[in-house]
Amino acid sequence: MNGDPTPDRSGPPAGTARDAPSRSTLGALGLVLILLAGFALLPRVLRPLRAAGVGRDAPDWMLPLVANGVSIGKDDGTLRLSELRGHAVLIDFWATWCEPCRVQAPIVDRLARRWRERGLVAVGVDTDGPDQGNPRAFALSRGLSYPIVHDTVGAASHAYGVEDLPTLVVVSRAGKIVAVRTGVTDDSELERLVRQAL
Repeated sequence: MNGDPTPDRSGPPAGTARDAPSRSTLGALGLVLILLAGFALLPRVLRPLRAAGVGRDAPDWMLPLVANGVSIGKDDGTLRLSELRGHAVLIDFWATWCEPCRVQAPIVDRLARRWRERGLVAVGVDTDGPDQGNPRAFALSRGLSYPIVHDTVGAASHAYGVEDLPTLVVVSRAGKIVAVRTGVTDDSELERLVRQAL
């Protein structure tokens, strides 16, 4: 032995500057994962808006009228969207099992009553399958006044790119889609959109 001290290979104690790069690397990695998840979800959030085609002609549909046809001068039978041309139309896609839809329905009903004389027609499009729920009973039990149609095979929902409920579509008097909203939309926002459609 020459008396030279043996170099210390253990490194600095934990918690010193040597640990900082690993913590910042983990933080950066976490941020990247959050951003990737956000970019992955963004197209899903925006898909109903693009699919419905804001600014385009509203796809026509003909569906069985199951409740409140009297409010538009029909007793029963079917309702075709094109029959409502000349009115602004608020289409509410919903289902009996959907909790947010239960919140949205009375908001739509209040708006429909308030704007009926100025040319608005609200239409509820129930998306339940044949064995999932009873839209007529649902509408009557909640005192809804606007017409309800039943999209049992999903044709109208598919035409409008509806993936989440509730989805609201506002159609102008000329039959153009003015706006699409997914989730519960409050009264003031709906009123603003209806004014655009009128």
